[in-house]
Parts: sequence; structure tokens; C-alpha cells
Amino acid sequence: MEQRVRKRGLVYTVKDLCRVCYTCVRECPVKAIRIVDGQAEVVAERCIACGNCTIVCSQGAKVYERSIDRVNDLLRDEKEVTAIVAPSYVAEFEDVPDTTLFAGMLKKLGFNQLYEVGMGADLVAEEYEKLINGNSGKGYINSDCPAIVSFIEKYHPDLIESLTPVVSPMVATVRYIREVSKSNARIVFIGPCVAKKEESDEVDEVITFSELRSMFTSRRIRASNVERAAFTPPLAMKGAGFPVSRGLLQSMNLEGNHVDQRVIVAEGRVHFQEAIREYASGKLGSMQLELLCCEGCIMGPGTSPDGNKFVRRSHVLNHLYQRVDKANGETEGVRAEHCNLDLGRSFKRGDQRISVSSEDEIEKVLFQMGKFSQQDHLDCGACGYDTCLSHARAITQGLAEVEMCLPYSIDTLHQTIHKLADSNHKLLSVEQALQQSEKLAHMGQLAAGIAHELNNPLGVVIMYSNLLLEESGDDQQLKEDLELIVEQAGRCKSIVGGLLNFARKNQVKYSRIDLEELMRISTTSMIFPDNITLNMENHLSNPFAEMDREQMVQVITNLLKNGMEAMPNGGTLTVNLSDSHDRVIIKIRDEGTGISPGDLEKVFEPFYTTKGIGKGTGLGLATTYGIVKMHRGEVDVKSNTQPEKGPTGTEFTIKLPRKLVQ
Repeated sequence: MEQRVRKRGLVYTVKDLCRVCYTCVRECPVKAIRIVDGQAEVVAERCIACGNCTIVCSQGAKVYERSIDRVNDLLRDEKEVTAIVAPSYVAEFEDVPDTTLFAGMLKKLGFNQLYEVGMGADLVAEEYEKLINGNSGKGYINSDCPAIVSFIEKYHPDLIESLTPVVSPMVATVRYIREVSKSNARIVFIGPCVAKKEESDEVDEVITFSELRSMFTSRRIRASNVERAAFTPPLAMKGAGFPVSRGLLQSMNLEGNHVDQRVIVAEGRVHFQEAIREYASGKLGSMQLELLCCEGCIMGPGTSPDGNKFVRRSHVLNHLYQRVDKANGETEGVRAEHCNLDLGRSFKRGDQRISVSSEDEIEKVLFQMGKFSQQDHLDCGACGYDTCLSHARAITQGLAEVEMCLPYSIDTLHQTIHKLADSNHKLLSVEQALQQSEKLAHMGQLAAGIAHELNNPLGVVIMYSNLLLEESGDDQQLKEDLELIVEQAGRCKSIVGGLLNFARKNQVKYSRIDLEELMRISTTSMIFPDNITLNMENHLSNPFAEMDREQMVQVITNLLKNGMEAMPNGGTLTVNLSDSHDRVIIKIRDEGTGISPGDLEKVFEPFYTTKGIGKGTGLGLATTYGIVKMHRGEVDVKSNTQPEKGPTGTEFTIKLPRKLVQ
């Protein structure tokens, strides 16, 4: 037969349907599922085609290769096509009243001959009897389940010699048809097993019961619209019970004590592995192992998903008892007819064991997942592995990813949320700064226009008021009035000067300055009251920076002056200098009464002041803000007015680039 070449494995993932729940990882007996970029894919060379992942995947993302189209091609193009049917068909098609109607449905599909694979199970059971009776001191592992054989070949290759060198009932049936019946018809196996699809080249095609149901449905074939037909003799006898647990034993004529004491029966993905591990350890001696990868062939991945295990088992056993009773002791004669048929087979090593990772590699991965001690090993199983250690080992082997760990993913999510919250806070601060800059820009334009219009008439007022003051003579009242005019006109001039400073668009005149010298110049130009102490904290690693000296002196003196005025009862005014590689930081902190939260939002707005009437113009901090922004820096303010929350006072922080920003 022409060899089929698959572009993908027998079992594969439909990626669009995969929700990455890791159920397939958890349920795969050999961990043949690899997680790549969050997608679960089947590793074909590691897969034993048990089909368990196709059963447990609730999203239908794990599927096996379908053969319906190829079987339909055979039925259409070939003259003779024979169907060989696994004995569990009586459990799967319990809705069909009897076997003759089921055979009629197969005939209507186009099959010429029908054989029960249970007949092949009878032949295999006879070979097992000979082997066990002839080697009483040796234990064997049954080889009729292709998934079990694949598991031994790939993951316990040292036990290959313990596999029973006898073909499966499917292959035995095919050889009977070829050798005894001398038929050259194309042969299609129909059964509950996915692994049968790649078990042997001696069968032309393999479809599951589920696929057969689809073919019946598409052709509208039902038990009610077919003629009765019969399976071709010889029919199955004890082999009809082969699909259930202990079915192989019941097919053999072994003494009861031998069955009870020398044979271990295990089924299901967990139990068969435990049995093989204990067998490999040598603790089971010469015990015989009857193993099934599924919960019996009646529950294979190619059966209907809504079937009840024990109901199906009862159907198989009832069919077995009816068949044996009807035979009236003729079973031995049927067996003897086939005694010269070659039912031997061999096995091949396909070692898929992955070398054990070093403890250092595993520990490194555990640290990456946040597992720093044994207490951090939750072993929750959410990743699909039983323990955190198993998960870490799978990561080192390239089968898993760190993100599969649920606690790790939750911690990462929390960190991301915190980072997003921090980013959102920063964006909000930037938005507020932009709004402030836009507001100041508009007000600056207005202030520049006002200052320009007021400057000339104000100069005239100041000039003539001073002339009148000089000519006032001895009239004391007139002199006092003129002095008041001169004083208030001077105040107006200061306000206009502040407006011009606030509104100016001067470019920064960068020069290399010494910050320590800058602070000395700024502080020596001021007079500090006796009740105020100036505290300098210098933590600079490099005192040099590029900025406009005059403008920065103005910034420092503005903030120092505000700090002094905020402490009418005295206190400490602290100046802290620090830096990093590319920035310098200046903090000026007072011990005053603080600024209320409502006022804090407006301190950089022009003409806004918390000082009393006549004590401030409200332009100092606005000018400071503008100078810092022209230097491409940042200015921030924090304040506390509530003693119960800690020391009261206000702290301004200025962050400036160390070098010229182009």
C-alpha cells in the first residue's frame, strides 16, 4: 500500500480554537504538548496517539486526522472493499437493535465483506496462551494496545523485550483475510482507537466509530432503512469480550489461579503508567501486564463522547455470553483452523526521553517564576503539571513557558496594573503641566501687552511726582502726599517689571556654572531674620551644570524669599542639593504653616498669592515656573497644613538637565 505522508501529526491543534487552558497538558500521559507563544501544540514525535487530549479539550482545539474522504474514495473506486470491525461496536452502536442491522448499514455504505476483529482477538489470545505457558518464568506486557506499545518504544525502550511479540487483533484479522481467505480486497478497520491509524501498513485505511457515524449521517443510513446482513465467518467467540478490562484474560484458557495471581490489569492514563514504572523497577517479577491506555476500548477517543462506561461494558458482556452460548463448544475448532497463521511481530526503539536538566538550570527557572523557597511551591496544577518542579523541568526542556504558572501570571498582572497606574499618574501630571503651560502662555501674551501700554505713562507719573517732591518746599502734608504717590508708583513699576519678566520670551543664555557658587550668590544677596536658620545640605557628586546664571539666581531667591515669609514665627529653611548622572535636583523646604490643597493647585498662576494685600504681586512663582520650563526642567511642590499628619511646611523641588538641551 502507498505510504501516507502527513504534513502534521496524527493528533494536532486547531490554533484558532485553543484557549490555552492547559487541560491537554495536564491530561497528556507523556507531556507531548508544547506551549509556544501561549499556544498549545502537539509534538508529533513524542505523541503516542492515545487521543486523550481530543477527549478532554472542551473547545475542540485538539483533533485527530480524519480518514472519511479516503475511505469514500475506496468505496467509489475499488471493486472490493472489506470492513473489519472492532468488537466494541456493540457498545458504541447500542441504538442499533442487533448486529444484522448494523451489518446491513455497513453493506449499504458499499463494503463487500464484513469481518469481526473479535475473531482476530481469539487468534491472538491463543498465541498469548502458548507464550505464557511456554515461558512460565518470564513476565510480558500485552502488545494489543498500540498506544501502550508506542509508550514503551518511546519512553521505556529498555522494556521492548518484555512486549508480547504477537500482533494486535486488527492485524491478526487482516492476515487471516490475506492468508486464509486469499482475499486481495482493500481493508478498512473500524474501531474506537485513534492510535490504530498509524499502527500498521497491513491495513489500507482506519476510521473511528465517530467517523463511521458521520458517514451514516451524510448518506442518511439508519437501521430502519436497510436490509439485514451478516458478518463473514468465522465469528468472534471469547474475543467478543476483548474491549473491556480483563477481556484478554477472558479470551484465554488459563487456569484460574494463574489469572488471579500472575496477571495485573490496569487501564487509564494514570494506572497504566504506574504499572509500567513498577514493572520496570523489577518489583513485579514475572507478573503479566494487561494494559489499556483508555478506560477500556469501549471508551476510546473514537467513540461517542456521551456514552456510559458501565452500560457499554454490560452490552459487550451480554453479547459475549450470547455468542459463546450459541457456539456450543465450537470455539476450539475455530481456533484450530488457524493454528498455522504467522502472528508474530517485532518492535523498534523510538526513544523520546529528554535528558534530565541540571539542578542549577531548574533552580534558575524556579527563581524566574518567583519560587525562592519550598513554601513558594504551591503545586496547584494550574499549569498542567503536577508540581512546580515538574513545570520548571519542562521549561528547561523547551516544552513549557514561565507564563503558564498562574501565581506568577497573577503577580505579573498586578505589577502591570501598578505600572499602568503609575503611568496614568504621570500622564495626568503631564496633562496638568501642559494645561498650566498653555494657560501661562495666554496670560503671558496678555501681560506683555498690558506692561507695554502701562510702561510709558507710568514713567511719566514717576518722573513728575519726583519733580514735584523736590519742589514741595516746607509743606509737610504735600510732601507726605507726594511721597505716597512716588511709593505707589514705584510699586506699580515693580508689578510692570514682574509682568515683563513673566511674559518675556528670552532665550536661555547657557553657561557652565558651579551650583555651590550659585547658592552662595543667591543666599548672600538676602538678609535672613534672626529667628530663621538657613540649613544647606550638599549631596552633589558633580557641582557643575549648564544653565542661565542670572535666571537661576532669580529662581532661588524667589523661593527663599517665599520660604522666609511663610515662617513669621521663625524656623529652619533647608536647601538640599543632589544629582544624578544627567540631572541636578534643588529642594527648598520651609517649616511654615503650609499651603492648602485648594491653593496648591494655583500657586504657579500669575497674580495668585496667598500673602496679604500689598505683600505680594503673585508673579514670583509664575516667573519661577517659566524659567524652569525654559531650561527644560520640572518644578513640583508638596505641602502639609495638618500637624497631625507630620511637620507642616512646603517643599519645592526643581529638576534640571545637567547639560544644554537642544
